[in-house]
Amino acid sequence: MLTDIQVRSAKPSARPRKLFDAHGLHLLVMPNGARYWRYNYRFNAKEKTLALGVYPDVGLAKARVRHQAARQLLDDGVDPSAEKQTVGKTFETVAREWHTHWMANRHQRHAHYVLKRLEADIFPEIGSLPLSEISTSAFRNAVKKIEQRGALDIAKRVLQTCGQIMRYAVANDLTIHNPVADVKPADVLKPHKRRNYPRVDATELPDLLRAIDAYVGGEHTRLALQLMALTFVRTSELIGARWEEFDTKAARWNIPAQRMKMKTAHIVPLSKQALEVLEKLRRLSFDHELVFPGDVNPDKPMSNNTLLFALYRMGYRGRMTGHGFRGVASTILHEQGWPHEHIELQLAHQERDDTSAAYNHALYLKPRAQMMQAWADHLDAQRAEKKEVKQAA
Repeated sequence: MLTDIQVRSAKPSARPRKLFDAHGLHLLVMPNGARYWRYNYRFNAKEKTLALGVYPDVGLAKARVRHQAARQLLDDGVDPSAEKQTVGKTFETVAREWHTHWMANRHQRHAHYVLKRLEADIFPEIGSLPLSEISTSAFRNAVKKIEQRGALDIAKRVLQTCGQIMRYAVANDLTIHNPVADVKPADVLKPHKRRNYPRVDATELPDLLRAIDAYVGGEHTRLALQLMALTFVRTSELIGARWEEFDTKAARWNIPAQRMKMKTAHIVPLSKQALEVLEKLRRLSFDHELVFPGDVNPDKPMSNNTLLFALYRMGYRGRMTGHGFRGVASTILHEQGWPHEHIELQLAHQERDDTSAAYNHALYLKPRAQMMQAWADHLDAQRAEKKEVKQAA
């Protein structure tokens, strides 16, 4: 078998000569000094030669990888030369072909996000590799890097997207093997336990919104539910809100780190509708520091159960909780095609290390503000649509 030293020191001669490695792999040394990797094999009783690259662009180790892949094709009854057309078809090239094909029936915003995710996390890692050279471990290592920065959901989605791309490649004869076909996110990524909270589905949302608007209990409670629907913060973050946290001129709610589950500051862009609710609450505040003071002790926030019991009285026991608004918003915003990363940041789901915590809370702030306004407009449209249906009936 050849060594790196032998390959590097190979001298040209008057005629082309071959330096053999093993199983038909050899280095063809031309009189002009050019060196080419070649693989001699037999297919259907015919002698054939497959080009595997030019030295030094393709070194000995890479030539052996390509040689082994060609031998595997031969073992599977496939002529390696038939795969030659795919040499040079890198993962990025095929991924972009897949994206053009796949996006035809997808929301433009969602399709844009999927491509941007590939450009940010996958193409720098494996985009330049030919399809036949990408192993399962290459995909695994790429998504593990995403996981390491705390973006577990993105890691899962990217792995699934890579599986779709490779399936497309197999279906269109660009390769014969999908290295991630049988790999599930749970096989390579850390398990992430989620607690499921009762929540209504999208078709029930208009009725819930109208029930909240018509709630005849405490006005603080009704407005709290309206603000929760608009901002989908956690219940503890809502009821503990203080007036000093709100910058109405900038239309922002700045929740300090000590009040957040992840212990990092969080910004909630405020829609016009949310600002209107806050103005109503301001008139009820009587100079309290808390936005939602308790009935018994106004120096303490209202109870967690206040909102839950209000939902019970509206007929939503076992069907909806305060936390359920987060799930409803996440589901609908994803269906509408808003970028997953923007939604996760707004939900304050992503875990952050000490380095990123200083700035991630303000990441994508402008598009998140657009998303929150669109969400508030969607809720208004749901109310109006439901009313029109009832009036027509």
